[in-house]
Parts: sequence; C-alpha cells; structure tokens
Amino acid sequence: MTTLARAVGAEFRKVFSTRLWWVLGLILFGYVGLAAVGIGLLLGFAPEEVGSGLPDGFFAPLVYSMTTASGFVFPVIFGAMSITGEVRHRTLGTVFLATPHRAVVLAAKAVTGLLVGALYGVIGLLGSAGLGAAVLAATGQDTLLDDGDTWLLLGRIVLAMGIWGLLGVGVGVLIPSQIGSIVAILAFTQFVEPILRTAAAFADWLSEIGKFLPGSAGDALVGASFFTLFMGGSDTTPLEWWQGGLVLAAYAVVFGIIGAATTWRRDLT
Repeated sequence: MTTLARAVGAEFRKVFSTRLWWVLGLILFGYVGLAAVGIGLLLGFAPEEVGSGLPDGFFAPLVYSMTTASGFVFPVIFGAMSITGEVRHRTLGTVFLATPHRAVVLAAKAVTGLLVGALYGVIGLLGSAGLGAAVLAATGQDTLLDDGDTWLLLGRIVLAMGIWGLLGVGVGVLIPSQIGSIVAILAFTQFVEPILRTAAAFADWLSEIGKFLPGSAGDALVGASFFTLFMGGSDTTPLEWWQGGLVLAAYAVVFGIIGAATTWRRDLT
C-alpha cells in the first residue's frame, strides 16, 4: 500500500470515528429535504403563479437541485474542519510524525474532502430527490425519474458536492483558525456572494464577472438552480456545466496551493 493510500485510509478512519460527519449529514438531509418539499408544494399547488418563468419539465430538476442550492455549505464546512479541527486540538503534529511528508497529508485530506463531499451529495439527494419526488408525484407533477437527463443531473449534483468538499479543504488550509474559517465561509456564501449575484442581475458587465463566482460556477455545473432562475435577470450566457466544474475546482486548487505555500509550512506550536 502506498504512502498516500495509507494516509487516505487514516483520514477516513478519523472521519468515521467521530460524530461530525453524520451530524452534518443529518442536518443536511433535513435542511435540503425541507427546502425541496417547500418548493415542490409551491410548484405543485401553484404551478402557473410560481413556475411561470420556468422551462417545460424544469419543476423536478429545480426541486432536486436544492441539494446544491441550499446544502453546498455543509461539505465546505466539513472540508475546512478536517484541517482546522486538527489545528485547534493540536493533533496535526501527530499526523506529521506518522506521515512526515506534509504534501502527502494535504493530498490525503483533499481526497477525503472530495469523497465525503460526494457522500453528502448522496445524502442530500435522499432529501431533495427522495422527499421532493414524492411531493411532486402527490401534486400531479412529473418526477422525471425515468429520464436519463435527470440521472445525469443527479450525478452532477454529487460531483458538485464533492468539489465543494475539496474547496472546503482549501479554505481550511488557507485559514487554519476554526472560528475564522467558519465565519469566512458563512459570511461569503450566505451574504457576500448572494448580494454580488443579485447586483449582477442589473448589469451585463457585472453578470459576466458574477458567473465566475464559486456559487455561480457550482450552479452551472449542476445545470439547475433556484437562485439563478428567481434572482437572475441578466441575458448573459451562463457557463457550460464542465466549465462550471473547472472554475469551482480551480478555486479549491488555488486556495490549497496558497495555503500549502504559507500556513501549511509553518512550524507547529
């Protein structure tokens, strides 16, 4: 077994030996499930009023995409805490003693963040697609679960959540303070970026910049977004799904590289 494989295995043992992963997963399931049920009921009982601007057959993708639209912050927080938790509890030194090559440790955490993020994508889909599809069916709307494009959408949701987890690792390396990283994540994702994306709806030049924001890139990767449909009014062409994935992954890589070149190289105290 290679050094990286052993390091990844050690990371997974740490993840699944604590309560953090399943507590976040449980909250994620309830959060996106409630959001999907709420949107599903609105679209089901008032389709003409609520969904008048939606393309035909877009009700189900909109409901299912609530996993990323409202739940993407969970894998980001998990990824960040996989770094900052060890810094806070001073266990990172032990990790470096077991695996002296810090680059290997960081790579293992990146792989773990990506895979656990994808797991959160599956958990989120159990809430959004599972509960949401039931609501759509009960209100007479097509669930589109027999459509291959829907399953491609679900696959992109899992991929997007994985990349969000990877981005969280990058944030944790860049901002090793647990409180600082969580505050930065919540402030940007819940306040700064929504304001910027809303402002971008009123000017094409802002929209051209706004589509490269992390949330916009994530929405482009998935291909469906409550925010894009109901908050965006620009005629700017969005990124293709693969472009959105590359942009989102680029954020994770850039954050990780900057963090690896600065905070990750510091001596532990």
